[in-house]
Amino acid sequence: MKVIIVMIGGFLGALCRYLVGMWLYNGNGFPIGTLVVNLIGCLFLGWFLSSAMHPKRINANLVLLIGTGFTGSFTTFSTFSVEVVQLVQVGRNGLALLYITSSIGFGLMLAYVGYSLARLKKVEMGQLS
Repeated sequence: MKVIIVMIGGFLGALCRYLVGMWLYNGNGFPIGTLVVNLIGCLFLGWFLSSAMHPKRINANLVLLIGTGFTGSFTTFSTFSVEVVQLVQVGRNGLALLYITSSIGFGLMLAYVGYSLARLKKVEMGQLS
């Protein structure tokens, strides 16, 4: 049953990633679609998993569906890696470096912001001191 839950989430996440990528495609060589989905995923997963850590706050199957399945397939490290290599191969080293630093720097920052937002909400609700 758990595999089916992850599979459903993965299908929905992959579909959303594809649609966002198509919507944001600009043809200028900078992979804005991948950057945006990865940054949204970092913020969301930081918040979601921090929220899920509270006992009985979020059902374990929902964590599998949304955290592992949906977010795991919505975000993509492999596409990020290939796009960096492609930028370097066509001589766009500066753009590749901007993409790497933006992805890692903002990704870590947004994961922390998501985590902090969930913790702040728990403090407001008296669930965390």
